[in-house]
Amino acid sequence: MPPSSSTIRKPAAAPKPLPVERSQRGIQSVEVGGQLLLALAHHGRPMALKDLAREAGMAPAKAHPYLVSFGKLGLIAQDEASGRYGLGPLALQLGLISLQQFDPVRLATPLLRELAQTLGHTVAIAVWGNRGATIVRIEEAASAVHVNMRHGTVMALRGTASGMLFAAYLPRAQVLKALADEHAAELRERGHAVPARVKSSVDASFEAELASIRAHRLSRVIDAAVPGLSAMSAPVFDESGAIVLSLTVIGPTAVLDTRLDGVVAQALRRCAKEISAQLGAREPTTRLS
Repeated sequence: MPPSSSTIRKPAAAPKPLPVERSQRGIQSVEVGGQLLLALAHHGRPMALKDLAREAGMAPAKAHPYLVSFGKLGLIAQDEASGRYGLGPLALQLGLISLQQFDPVRLATPLLRELAQTLGHTVAIAVWGNRGATIVRIEEAASAVHVNMRHGTVMALRGTASGMLFAAYLPRAQVLKALADEHAAELRERGHAVPARVKSSVDASFEAELASIRAHRLSRVIDAAVPGLSAMSAPVFDESGAIVLSLTVIGPTAVLDTRLDGVVAQALRRCAKEISAQLGAREPTTRLS
């Protein structure tokens, strides 16, 4: 989102599977058995043997020995009461270690560069800091119109794509506090006295905007903070469903495709979804109280 004086207060790389050359040989039985683990991870819940085997593309009799071996390793655990199979303690431990290795901004930075070159517009990453949505990475395409934004710029919750995106997904108490802080800062800038307790609220109009953002997984502002500039922003979620950063595309209103189903929107959602998947994200959580 572009800043103004009044309102704007390819992963470095996440570890990827080693590239497999055509001449390299793997262990087929490991790859076959691994389909059972992939099926459990995909469904996210314990499964009966016949369902798990079917999902992995094998007969139950073939799947069972693999499950026994995985159980001995702790990759799979069987519920004694239901007989269903789920991921075991070792799978949980490996997942936690993997998540600790993944820094969302580091993962997103190379994709940011690729997105900027593909779309031909400036793209930025914002995270939630102690003063609000804060720009931490900026990538300009060679043909992009220069946007006067720098690292550390704090985006207002109202009227900026990044700020509104965080407002849509953060806990309501956190949003209200940030709105109160912004209002207090505006009073100071105007030379007014700041009350001991600054009240804040989300009016019906803003509430409707936030609901629309959650419905489309996208926020947009057109000629809001700076006339002639518009922006669109998509959320990246972590394994708990919490928003961890925003990806924002900024460009001249005359040429930036701000349609919710347009080229920019689709590219943003695709990129955000890819990063979220690497972070183990599931459905986002939105705490309105």
